[in-house]
Formats: sequence, structure tokens, C-alpha cells
Amino acid sequence: MLTLAVITLNEADRLARCLASAPGAGERLVVDSGSTDGTQAAAERAGARVITEPWRGHVAQKNAALSFATGDWILSLDADERLDAAAWEALAVALAAPGDAAGFSFTRTNRWLGRELRHGRWGRERKVRVVRRGGGVWVGGDPHDRLVVSGPVIHLQGAIIHEPYRSLAEHTATARRYAMISAETIRSQGRGATRLTAPTRAGLRFADAWLLRGGFLDGGPGLAVAGLAAWHTWLKWDAVRRLGARR
Repeated sequence: MLTLAVITLNEADRLARCLASAPGAGERLVVDSGSTDGTQAAAERAGARVITEPWRGHVAQKNAALSFATGDWILSLDADERLDAAAWEALAVALAAPGDAAGFSFTRTNRWLGRELRHGRWGRERKVRVVRRGGGVWVGGDPHDRLVVSGPVIHLQGAIIHEPYRSLAEHTATARRYAMISAETIRSQGRGATRLTAPTRAGLRFADAWLLRGGFLDGGPGLAVAGLAAWHTWLKWDAVRRLGARR
């Protein structure tokens, strides 16, 4: 049996589409951290088992979801993600005869305000999202995480569709929030920053996304995303500097 596991906080408007993208999942599991917008009710309407778990960070929350899952295999998606039809078909075939596979990965395509980005740092990327129960763990520093699997990982056809932001305002608000989370993580590792760190790293981030990785090929949306990434980098490292000055 396959469990589709999703962690949520105020995702009522897009959770159903995520859950529906794995129509053959034997269990749909939603680990919610206190939504106030009807997310839990939306999950139940979609046939999901809902567990309320206090927020402990992205990595800890996703590992909690792995521990709550009852399926032999676990597919982890975020609420702003969904499998396309080809990905679900490929996964269903693979799970019918998994062989010695310990996990499966997909290409993830990112969309920004309705436009698919094929280049830059938002270009297509490979993500491991399916693991045998007990055979993997989420690692990394919040808010960035990755699923590490013990054993062979097979890449499947199809894609995870990722639409992280509903609006430009949501993108900027999230960038501010994640910058502070990342800054706290960096400071906890004993790392600091000078006044030159933020502008230097922001400039390098823009050059990498816009020029080296071909973000310019995505036109205006590519420029906007590269600029926002540079701004996020500046916010993060400026916060690291300010946090260090207060300690």
C-alpha cells in the first residue's frame, strides 16, 4: 500500500488538488500544524487521515509524517505540489514491481504566477519523494530539506508540478520569513557576516540565477525570480550580521 503524506498549515484552497494527484494511494495522511482556514476539514473531505502536530520545523514535521504513515511505501508531497498524470502512472507501474528499489525520484517543474520556468535556479530539478517505510529520513536545515534514502533510487517519468506562490505579495512575504529562519540556522552553526557579506552574496546569487544558469531565457518571469532570489539572499545575510551584533 502507498501512503501519500502531506504536511500543512492553512492550505485549504490547494490541498484537494495535491491529494487527488495520487488517485490510487491506499492512505492519504495530512499532518497539520494548527490551520485556521478549514484545511483539516478539506483534508477529511478528500478522504485523508488528519493528525494535528505542533510545528517543529520542516524537517522534523516531514519526519513525523513518515513515522505516522502506515503504507509500505510513502510518497511525500507539499500542499503546493501535485503529480502529473504521467508521474502517477509511472509510479503505479513501479510499485507493482519495485525490485530492489529503495526509493523513486521525479523531475520537479516550477511555476511562478502561472508561468513554467525552465531555466535559472528554478529550472527543472530532480527530487526524491518516494521511499519504502523505514528506509529514509528527511535532512537539511529549515526551510530547505531533502529526503535521503538508504538504497537504490530509480528516476521515473512524469513530473511533480510545483506552484509555491499564489501572488507576488505571498512570494515576498515568504522570502522575508524564510530569510529569518535561515539566518537563525546559520547563526546556530556559529557562522557570522560582515557588512559586505549580504551585498556580495546577493550579487553572486543574481549572477548565478540570471546568467550562469540561463534565467534570462525565461524572460521577464526569469528576471523577477532571479531578482527576488538575490533580495532574499541579501535579507538572510543581513539578518545574520544583525543577529551576531546583538549577541
